[in-house]
Amino acid sequence: MEDELPKKRNIRPTEKSNLPVVTLFVLVLLVLAMLYVGYEYISDGSSNSEELTSVVVVDSTGEEDVPEAISDEPAPEEEEPSASEKTSEERPTEVVRETTIPSVSASSIGGQEITHSVQAGETFSSIAARYNLKTETLMGLNSSTPVIKAGITKLKVQVKAVHTVGPGDVLRVVSGKYGVTKEAIMKANGKSRDFAERGEKLIIPFPDRK
Repeated sequence: MEDELPKKRNIRPTEKSNLPVVTLFVLVLLVLAMLYVGYEYISDGSSNSEELTSVVVVDSTGEEDVPEAISDEPAPEEEEPSASEKTSEERPTEVVRETTIPSVSASSIGGQEITHSVQAGETFSSIAARYNLKTETLMGLNSSTPVIKAGITKLKVQVKAVHTVGPGDVLRVVSGKYGVTKEAIMKANGKSRDFAERGEKLIIPFPDRK
């Protein structure tokens, strides 16, 4: 016998799902995480920019190379030195007397006349100092020689005497004999040592400048 009342169909019970809540919670966490990461990135970027700024500031203190100015104007030509400005190296063998000196006679000075051959680098003043003469005196004795050349010119020089070295004639003895210092005799004869050979002729300069 069939039931009068039809059987009720099995109705699937409705379950309350928590999935939307969990999804929403996860999304909120993701948003917060992204915000946190973005904040960290922004803060790191600002610190890096500060470091770069400090580096640029330090580098800006250095000096920059300034390019040299280029001029279209030609460089000035160097003027050639005049004859009076030439050095002794350019004219080593010639000396010109610039001033006119009155002639001087040998008799007014006294003593004995010798001849001096001009060597390279010598001048009127250096030759005069060697024989204890004034430059004007040497020029006056050679008034006809305005130019001297090494190896060519021979000058007239007045000295006190010319001594021939004999036995026992050391320079100290000879200097005492003529009243002239030993150093003056060595200078007049171009000696660097206190030595004289027998038979050698020694030039004796004046004790005082003439």
